[in-house]
Amino acid sequence: MDLEDTKAEAEYRAKVRAFLDAHAEKRVRGAAPAPSRGIDAEALTRAKAWQAKKAEAGFAGIRWPEEWGGQGGGPIEEVIYTQEEAKYTVPRGVFEIGLGMCLPTMIAYATKEQLERYTGPALRGEEVWCQLFSEPASGSDLAGLRTRAVRDGDEWVINGQKIWTSGAHLSDYGILLTRTDPTVPKHKGLTMFFIDMHAPGVEVRPIHQMSGASHFNEVFFTDLRVPDAHRLGAVGDGWRVALTTLMNERLAVGDEPRPDVEDLIAFLEEFEIDGVPAIRTPVVRDRLADIYARSAGVKNARFRAITALSRGETPGPEASIGRLVNAMKQQEIARLALELMGAGGMVSDPDTALRAGSFQQSLLAAPGQRIAGGTSEILRNIIAERVLGLPGDPRVDKDVPFQDIGRGRS
Repeated sequence: MDLEDTKAEAEYRAKVRAFLDAHAEKRVRGAAPAPSRGIDAEALTRAKAWQAKKAEAGFAGIRWPEEWGGQGGGPIEEVIYTQEEAKYTVPRGVFEIGLGMCLPTMIAYATKEQLERYTGPALRGEEVWCQLFSEPASGSDLAGLRTRAVRDGDEWVINGQKIWTSGAHLSDYGILLTRTDPTVPKHKGLTMFFIDMHAPGVEVRPIHQMSGASHFNEVFFTDLRVPDAHRLGAVGDGWRVALTTLMNERLAVGDEPRPDVEDLIAFLEEFEIDGVPAIRTPVVRDRLADIYARSAGVKNARFRAITALSRGETPGPEASIGRLVNAMKQQEIARLALELMGAGGMVSDPDTALRAGSFQQSLLAAPGQRIAGGTSEILRNIIAERVLGLPGDPRVDKDVPFQDIGRGRS
C-alpha cells in the first residue's frame, strides 16, 4: 500500500485544491453543520449551479471519454477530486447517481446520437438522472424483479413498481431494469432501458422517511411505452448491463457520512458531564476508541483501493467492507452523542437542537444506509464468498425458470 501521491497525482490534487479554494467554502474541522432542510427547490438550484461550475472548470465527468464532454482521466483522478471536495461545504446528493452510474452505463451501451443528446445536459447539471432497480418483492435480490416489459412492435409496454429510488422526484431521466422473459432463469430474462421520468405512465410518490426527509421514492409504471431504440444492450442481456452500473457504483460508495468521527470528537470536547468535557470520561473514551478504530480501518482499506487505482488496477469486492462498516458506524456515532444528550436528544429541530440536530438526523437516516445499494447481509455474503473465499450460500432458484420459482418442482 502506497500512501503518497505520485508526481502526476500530486499535481492534479493541487489543481483541484486551487479550484475549490477559489469557488467553495472550506469545511471547518468539527464545526457544527448548517441546519439541513433536505433537497428543496432552492437546494436543487444551488446544486445545479455548482455542477455547472465544475463542468466549466473540467471537474465533471472526470473518467468520461473526451468525446462526450469528459476529461478522459482515470479512476484515481476521480477519487482525488472526491477526497478534496469532501473538505469543502458544497451542495451534494443530486448528481452522484446519474453521473457516477447512469451515464457511464449510457456511454457503454447507448448510440452516438443518444450520447450527443444526453451527456452534455447531464454533465452541466441541466438534467438529473436516477437508477430504477429495487422492487418491493425482490429486496436485495435484484435479479428477482417483476416489472414487466412486453414488446409491441417498435415499442415496449412496461408495467410494475420500483421502490427506494433515490432522487426520482428530482429526475428527468432514469435507467430501468425490467423482466422481458419469465420463461428463463431469473438472471437471463432481464432487459435494460432508459426512460423519460415525465412520460405518461410514470408516477413518482416520495416516501416520507422517519428522518423527516423524502429522498427515496416509489415509482409506478402503468402501460409506459418506451421505444425499442431506448433499449440498452441486447434483449435478455440486462443483467450484464446492470453489472456495468454496479461496477461504477464501487467508486461512489464507502465514504464516511457526516457526522463523522471528527464531528463526534468536536462534540465530546464541548459537551460536559458534571463540569468535565465528555471526551475526558473513561467510558466515553472507550466507546470513542472503538469507533475511531473502525474509522481508521475503513480509511486504510480505502487507501488500498486507491493504491490499486493508481496502479491501473480495478477495485475488487473488498469495497463492500467500507460500506458495511460505515453504515454500522454511523449508528454508533449518533447513538453515543444522543445518549449523552439525554432528554435533549429527543429535540430534532435543527434551529434548537445541539449541533443543528445532525446526530438526530443521522440516527434516523442510518437504517437506510444499511439497505441502500445492498443490505448489510448481502455485503457480508460478498465479503465472505468473494474476499475470504468461503463457501457460497445455497441458491436453489439459480437455474429455475423465473415463472416457476416458488411453485415447487415435481
